[in-house]
Amino acid sequence: KKTFIQAGGLKQHMMTHTGVKPHECDICEKTFIQAGDLKRHMMTHTGHKPHECNICKKTFTRSGDLKRHMMIHTGGKPHECNKCKKSFTRSGYLKQHMLTHTRDKPHECNISKKKFTQSGHLKQHTLTHTGDKPHECNVCKRTFTWANSLKQHMLTHTGEKPHDSNEICYCV
Repeated sequence: KKTFIQAGGLKQHMMTHTGVKPHECDICEKTFIQAGDLKRHMMTHTGHKPHECNICKKTFTRSGDLKRHMMIHTGGKPHECNKCKKSFTRSGYLKQHMLTHTRDKPHECNISKKKFTQSGHLKQHTLTHTGDKPHECNVCKRTFTWANSLKQHMLTHTGEKPHDSNEICYCV
């Protein structure tokens, strides 16, 4: 059960259940619950990224994304597990990690009844039932269920061999 300080917060939250997204992009017709999310989305069309890392010059649309990026350079992981002391860059990663201690798997497939700790893992699993292959090779048009399979397949077109045996063994 969620509670909100202001009625507007509850109203916005309820939209996540109803599917109502009143703010629409004029360019691609993508819709959003909040006007601020639409405004940030518009930057994907303009390419405007006003926040720049002063170390590597990478740019970001949001200041929070830059702040999170800076942890790559500083090594900062401010979110620590109180059970095993493992640290994470994001609170969401810590929250997900905590499920490894509780063994809680709240996301269940309604077909096979298999359970998952993350909703994204359940979503990917459901593709095994639907036969959907949303990832298409732009060279030969072959389709794949998993993005990783497409990435691996692309190596057949480039000839790239990213795993060099000299790095892991002393072959003659």
